[in-house]
Amino acid sequence: MTTDRPAPRVRRSDDHARGVALPGLLWVPAAAAFALIALPVVGLVLRADWARLPDLLLSESALTALRLSLETAAISTVLCILLGGPLAAVLARGRKRWLRWIRPLVLLPLVLPPVVGGLALLLLLGRMGLLGRVLDTWFGITVPFTTAAVVLAQTFVALPFLVVSLEGALRTAGDRYEAVAATLGASPWLAFRRVTVPLVLPGLASGTVLAFARCMGEFGATIAFAGSLEGVTRTLPLLVYLERETDTDAAIALSLLIVVVAVLVIAIARPRGADGLR
Repeated sequence: MTTDRPAPRVRRSDDHARGVALPGLLWVPAAAAFALIALPVVGLVLRADWARLPDLLLSESALTALRLSLETAAISTVLCILLGGPLAAVLARGRKRWLRWIRPLVLLPLVLPPVVGGLALLLLLGRMGLLGRVLDTWFGITVPFTTAAVVLAQTFVALPFLVVSLEGALRTAGDRYEAVAATLGASPWLAFRRVTVPLVLPGLASGTVLAFARCMGEFGATIAFAGSLEGVTRTLPLLVYLERETDTDAAIALSLLIVVVAVLVIAIARPRGADGLR
């Protein structure tokens, strides 16, 4: 007489449950890399004048620079999404051969020194620049050394971060679901909006975080294209640079503020961004 017994449950091996063991040699360079990143921040914490910290961070110049940094970084990030999202989709799904020559130009700000990017923007949109001369003569619009110049400089350096992240997500997702939607009668725009966008939201979130963090830390392109005018173009990184010459404690306090803002942005976005990729 036989009895029906439930099939034994297959238990995952410890390697799969806990992760495959790493070679021991990897821990040494990994620890060195972590130390290279963490120890400078620890140095800021140890060197900070904690007694003066509230006064330094609540000064009028610090609050003005913080407000300007947050506002311009937010606007620049929105521009990165509105412009970089379509660009990433074209690079990932476009069938034109000439697109292979576009990608290196899109990635150029990643390898250019930011001050070179700021100089290029100045030569383009300055009063004697290629487009700046037209804007100034015909419309009376001056871009350099304005808050708009800060936004453009931040967008210039941060846009590739969003494009790279989103393009990778689009290539990983593939286009099979959009093909199925097309066979069911969905238009290309409907398939993109209802199928593609939800699939790549983790990549979009990750790219948005990277772009915002890059905007918050932008210095070189900003000072070359927008200058350092308090309340107009002087963001936190520029204020840190100026305070470094006159008040080291203030520069350290502002640096810690930038670190805290960056950590908060990453912590808030991580559940939707990095964890969503797993």
